[in-house]
Amino acid sequence: MLTAKQHELIRFIQQKLEETGISPSFEEMKEALDLKSKSGVHRLISALEERGFIRRLPNRARALEVVKLPEDAVTSSSRPRAANDAVIAAAAPRAPAPAPANDIIDVPLHGRIAAGAPIEAIEGQSSMPVPAALLGPGEHYALEVSGDSMIEAGIFDGDFALVRRTDSARDGEIVVALVDNEEATLKYLRREAGRVRLDPANGAYEPQIYEPHRVKVQGKLAGLLRRYH
Repeated sequence: MLTAKQHELIRFIQQKLEETGISPSFEEMKEALDLKSKSGVHRLISALEERGFIRRLPNRARALEVVKLPEDAVTSSSRPRAANDAVIAAAAPRAPAPAPANDIIDVPLHGRIAAGAPIEAIEGQSSMPVPAALLGPGEHYALEVSGDSMIEAGIFDGDFALVRRTDSARDGEIVVALVDNEEATLKYLRREAGRVRLDPANGAYEPQIYEPHRVKVQGKLAGLLRRYH
């Protein structure tokens, strides 16, 4: 038997797949279910996967497939049609669902970035292919994540952070922060008492607090890619 949140999540995923052909992002799922963090989404997805309701598509980021629905989960495609529905459908046939976006974009891959104590961010000349559906407007680059200080935000060691290049961000956003012009880290950005605080998403780590002139924002997290071995 599924919990209420598991029911809500699988219905939301199925609805998004029907509407757009693309599974929702973790941020969209977090907001739709009114959860405080993406780690809650990860737990729900893992539970649904273990019970055989969904599966993750291999070698594709942000790709979930609904294998089956709970018996009481009703979607627009499975809902029984009333008699007057047929008249409405005949007058205004539903547009076909858009095909999944399969365009691939090569983005620069710039070494490793710490999700722990800051380490040097190495500029590289390589690139990596990324589904266009994961990227919004603007210039992007990728960094390989090192460390576990952001695991409660669903960011794990070995993931590839997709970053939109920008020099500004709002409080609470996950950013690439350059400290003292030589070390970079991936953290939540906060400003308080005239200082900049870089918060981890792991209770085992302490926030890092700096004078504002020591920290430069170099981008905001736009998405993640994960390889399964």
